[in-house]
Amino acid sequence: MKVTAETLEDSQIALNIEAEAGELNKAMDDAYRRLVNKISVPGFRKGKAPRFILEQHIGKGALLEESLEQLIPQLYKEAIDLQKIEPIDQPQMEIIQTEPVIFKAVVPVKPTVELGDYRNLKLQPESVEITDEEIDAAVELKRQEQAVLAPVDRPVQFGDVVTLNIKADIGEKPFLNHKDIVYEVNKDSQVPLPGFAEKLRGAQKGKGKDFTLIIPPDYRIKEFVGKECFFKVAVTEVKEKQLPELDDELSQTCGYDNLTSMKEALRADLKGKAKQLGEQRLRETAVDAVVEISQVHYPPVLENKEIDRLLEREARRLGFTKLNNYLNAANSTEEKLRDSLRPTVKKQIARLLVLDEIARIEKIEINESEVDNQINEMVKNEEQDGEKLRQLLQSPQVKEPMGQTLRRNKTVDWLVKTATSGNQIEAEAEQ
Repeated sequence: MKVTAETLEDSQIALNIEAEAGELNKAMDDAYRRLVNKISVPGFRKGKAPRFILEQHIGKGALLEESLEQLIPQLYKEAIDLQKIEPIDQPQMEIIQTEPVIFKAVVPVKPTVELGDYRNLKLQPESVEITDEEIDAAVELKRQEQAVLAPVDRPVQFGDVVTLNIKADIGEKPFLNHKDIVYEVNKDSQVPLPGFAEKLRGAQKGKGKDFTLIIPPDYRIKEFVGKECFFKVAVTEVKEKQLPELDDELSQTCGYDNLTSMKEALRADLKGKAKQLGEQRLRETAVDAVVEISQVHYPPVLENKEIDRLLEREARRLGFTKLNNYLNAANSTEEKLRDSLRPTVKKQIARLLVLDEIARIEKIEINESEVDNQINEMVKNEEQDGEKLRQLLQSPQVKEPMGQTLRRNKTVDWLVKTATSGNQIEAEAEQ
């Protein structure tokens, strides 16, 4: 066997492998012995036909093909051992010629990450301010939650809660068919389609109303986009919201001492949520900033496998067991969907590889107890199936990725702390 290796971009190595004549002859003999016991040759008992007779019967090409199925994987394994290559997935194979046998194997290898100066990254935490307008909106939401629905005998208005029978078709295809649906007539509602609430306004109890809406461009089933949807709607009940007065009695109904204490509690709650969102944005910004100053190289197979996973997950989420059925419903091709997912997948892979490299350099680790604590948190509220869930989470195929996620989260914690501390982290001595 002759082997030459060429380093390619994106963490791949191309092996050009040529079989020696003796290796091919041995593979042909092995293939003959496998086939001669399976194929009936006229004039010979099974297993007794000479090789040249079998070749005449099935063709030399068929025997060669059988031999290559064994020879190529064997030579590939010998080649990666010889070149001391550690593949992370199956190679892409291409047979260049068969006389002599020459083939090319493009081998995906471990990604490489060249980190930028992440230790000197400086970020400023977001300041959190809650406005009076936000407080007023939160108080109004409390009022809405305590509203009483009272039947009225008038046409439908925005803000009403109505009971409907709906039938809708797109051409000859049924779209909706429901009875006794409770629907809140909000002006900005996008359900079931944009403009539905506007069309419903003015409808009267006990009377039908027919109208047409156009399926919007962002609708998830692409084959419906731009088509007319014909609705037949019957309103069976109309109720209006009667809001309570904004006073201490409302506050006490909501579990507060008075209106002032309710506003204070709502302000604290809003501030806590805003702080949490700000911290999450800061974490995202920190990781993105390191990715921006780093060089990440990985084999395309990682990207393609993640896209495969996302496509299968989306198809299952929408109730499709086969990807082709999902593609037909989306009125798209697999290539278009893969292209639409690729930028997001590229970004996600780069982020994970950068975090893993930082964790390696900074010796950030997760111990067994941290993973066990996470499992305990996940099962503590599962009264009926807690033990079954625990066994699932403790399986290696689940526990190992969980530990990896915890390690990455801890790495982000370290990165944010470093970037916002104002103190330069001194570089560690070379190992």
